[in-house]
Amino acid sequence: MGEIERTNRLNIVNEQFSKHAKEYNHYNIIQQIISKALVRELPFQPKRILELGCGSGQVFKNIDFNFDYYKAIDFSASMCDIHPREKNLEIVCLDFDSNEFIDNIKNDNYDMVLSSSALQWSQNLNKIAKQLAKITTNINLVLFTSNTFKTIFSLTGKKSPILDVDSIKQSFDSLFDCKYEILNYKLEFDSKKKLFDYIKNSGVSGGNKLTFTEAKQLYKNYTLNYLEFEVIFVKGIKC
Repeated sequence: MGEIERTNRLNIVNEQFSKHAKEYNHYNIIQQIISKALVRELPFQPKRILELGCGSGQVFKNIDFNFDYYKAIDFSASMCDIHPREKNLEIVCLDFDSNEFIDNIKNDNYDMVLSSSALQWSQNLNKIAKQLAKITTNINLVLFTSNTFKTIFSLTGKKSPILDVDSIKQSFDSLFDCKYEILNYKLEFDSKKKLFDYIKNSGVSGGNKLTFTEAKQLYKNYTLNYLEFEVIFVKGIKC
């Protein structure tokens, strides 16, 4: 993906998350479930934590232990604005694909790096993984995979903007000794309208745009009463 295309994609995703920031907590049901699972499965209680893609604080709200320092990073200023505030917590508005992000963390050191439902939007996950290996010995991450909304992408003939499982694994395998777990979820809806409202407001679609005709055809042809989600949990210790 070229730099202009990458920037355009980032701007679309950023705009989508920022536009729906206030109602995001009403639509991110799956994100809430996996954020809770991410924290619940921590192998120890880290004292220095870096979180990538902190959003409105779904991971942080599940942290029920004391820490010395917690840096939470997100590229959406609107999300950062509604993130909880607390002592020893620093919130930084940065794109984790940017050089500014690398400069911000390059001299840091963390017991654990956390991320939930965010890193799948990275345009260079390999680069991020290499940087994380320099500043921590432990990662605990969960990412959506390209099988999320797979029926929708099949019906529209479009390619998911989200990384596939193999690409995600390849980014971490040479740097961390990883354990992976893949989980699938189905979220059911009472009506087709509610289902499509969820797609628009949840942030999982990644800013994919359909023409009016494409959207109309999808609405007509999508016969399921649920949406499909696939996530991969990544637990890694530096090699």
